Amino acid sequence: MKLVVVSAGLSVPSSTRLLADRLAAAVGRRTPVDTEVVELRDLAVEIAHNLTSGFPGPALSAAQEAVTGAEGLIVVTPVFSASYSGLFKSFFDVLDKDALAGKPVLIAATGGTARHSLVLEHALRPLFAYLRAVVVPTGVYAASEDWGAEGLEDRIDRAAQELAALMTGLSAARPVRPVRDDFDVVPFAERLAALSQGGGGLQ
Repeated sequence: MKLVVVSAGLSVPSSTRLLADRLAAAVGRRTPVDTEVVELRDLAVEIAHNLTSGFPGPALSAAQEAVTGAEGLIVVTPVFSASYSGLFKSFFDVLDKDALAGKPVLIAATGGTARHSLVLEHALRPLFAYLRAVVVPTGVYAASEDWGAEGLEDRIDRAAQELAALMTGLSAARPVRPVRDDFDVVPFAERLAALSQGGGGLQ
């Protein structure tokens, strides 16, 4: 299965990319995946051109195809002004409107303070719900103080397990109600004939 990681980190090295890599590694420990990373920093110019011209450049086109063809996505953005970054949003603005329909997505974000952790619920989750993706229940936010502290790895593992389950179809393992096929089928012509013979009701 193909797992695509979309990272909107701007610096090198980037805590956003670090979180993305940890999430991808955690998914890979649970199910075999072929992982491809899309660094939006490298696509910024082509994304801007696509927004103004309507045509993607070769690198952006390859990234769009990778996302569209993936069995699962991990998306990670730094927090800017209490929301996702403009570069992050612009990339998903230039995707085909049906590219993420039904696709499992793990949302994550990084920021300087824990006060921005709700960005997952008030910005990222609504965005991907609008794009008709299937967002895993656990989002992962990493503030500066979370690195090396207890709790972050547990959230990473839980979110990765949920994404791996969706990608492999384990989340759909509920018993299916069997369809009855033991009833008699009365042709419609017979029902009409019964009515016309003064029976009044259907027999």
